Amino acid sequence: MDLAAAGNLAAIKERIARAHARFGAPPEQVELVAVSKTFPAEAIEPFLVAGQRVFGENRVQEAKDKWPGLRARYPDITLHLIGPLQTNKAREAVALFDVIETVDRDKLAGVLAAEMARAGRKLPCFVQVNIGLEVQKAGIAPAETVAFVRRCREVHGLDIVGLMCIPPDGVPPGPYFAQLAILARDAGLSGLSMGMSGDFEVGIAMGATHVRVGSALFGARPLSLSLKGRREETS
Repeated sequence: MDLAAAGNLAAIKERIARAHARFGAPPEQVELVAVSKTFPAEAIEPFLVAGQRVFGENRVQEAKDKWPGLRARYPDITLHLIGPLQTNKAREAVALFDVIETVDRDKLAGVLAAEMARAGRKLPCFVQVNIGLEVQKAGIAPAETVAFVRRCREVHGLDIVGLMCIPPDGVPPGPYFAQLAILARDAGLSGLSMGMSGDFEVGIAMGATHVRVGSALFGARPLSLSLKGRREETS
């Protein structure tokens, strides 16, 4: 077993447990989504050996290149798509992923519903909310979220289980996480995917059911990617 990977995983799980116990967050369990984007299969496998089974990827093509082989050896993996999804990649996304966290527009919702029907798979989905109304980020506007969730369910027939957000960089995330929790309550949703390597404990304090942790587990990503994507790369 890779001791570094096992140690990092154990440390993050301990921090999640402490935050959950301290803040009395509503969910009975907080799911750790290990964000493995940009890392090759050989860097991911030590975490699988250590027992981690839930992972997040940003790009359909990257996931398609590395996860089928890993799934052959670890068939109980749950794979979340946590990056923006183009409609022309929806068919591949439905075939490859188990959870879609980035539903953010009606056209995508309709295409996903059609592809799920075609494939005979009904995947749980999160609606991505542009909680800071940032022009460079994907997501539905907060004011439109409740109505959009209703359309996703009633018009498109998607299984919407929660909301996801990425708060603005460089400011305290707590108020944005609190706003997402209110929106989820108003929409009748229990799932909250919020909190990353630098702020997942704040997310847990605000009721997160899923936290997306990458660099705290895998280490720093290539500098070029970090400068290009920063927080909107969902790490």
